[in-house]
Amino acid sequence: MNLKNDDKHYEYLLLFAMLLWGGGWTALKILTLTMPMDVVIFWRFFLMSLSFLPILYFFKTPITLTRGSLKYIALSSLLNIAFMVFAFLGIKYGLAGAGSVIITTFSPIMTFLLVAIFFKSRLSTRQYLGLLLGLIGGYILLQLNNFSLFLNGSNIYFLLCAIIWAGVTLLSQYSQKHIHPVHYSFFISVIATFFSFLYAYNSDLGAVFTQGAKFWIALIYLAVLGQTVATTIFFIASGKLGSQKTSSFMFLVPFFALICAWLILDEPLQPHIIVGGLISMLAVYFINKK
Repeated sequence: MNLKNDDKHYEYLLLFAMLLWGGGWTALKILTLTMPMDVVIFWRFFLMSLSFLPILYFFKTPITLTRGSLKYIALSSLLNIAFMVFAFLGIKYGLAGAGSVIITTFSPIMTFLLVAIFFKSRLSTRQYLGLLLGLIGGYILLQLNNFSLFLNGSNIYFLLCAIIWAGVTLLSQYSQKHIHPVHYSFFISVIATFFSFLYAYNSDLGAVFTQGAKFWIALIYLAVLGQTVATTIFFIASGKLGSQKTSSFMFLVPFFALICAWLILDEPLQPHIIVGGLISMLAVYFINKK
């Protein structure tokens, strides 16, 4: 097979995965309007765990759990639950498009900052420029010119999501020394399902069966397509195309998220989100460019 054509196939798959990730924010917004947070979080992780079973069969890689891998899985599970809680609150009281742009552009910047601080990495001039652009983009995105609006609005939840996801990213990177990425994602969803069940035990978990098609489409989309399918495509493509090229496709997630929220939820395309998002994406480019 022609290798160039083969790469094209994976690039098309990556485009599809980025579209699925972007649409996940619209799906979450639909869910926040219909059911309580604890119920949505439990069913999201439960369906995600089930959808991983055929993926595990496809990979057919022996599952091995060590003390090291369990440590990363447990920490990531708790962080994933915390991320879903803050994402739910942010999307419920804010805009899905705004949340997607803030979280997906801030997370890599926060990850880079964590690495630079904890591992005392030396920064290049280009990376300092990236951090400066990140601060400017963040100032615009979070509307810090009106600090009271920031404290009372949904942006603070989105910022917390970005910080949490930076921690998840670091844990995920180091976990690959101990466990296969797909196995890692599967066990995270299983443990998150267990803990979210304990939290939602006294809630009416069966209330989801009284919901209509719109709710179930959003829930299945978020849990299966937006997580399991998109993540698996990303892992496979990363192995074929390389992590640097694969990660560059993530710049498309905010664009797809804004378009989906505009088309489906009729959310306005706010100028400060577009300008701040573009500056932040440029910041991530300078930070990661070799």
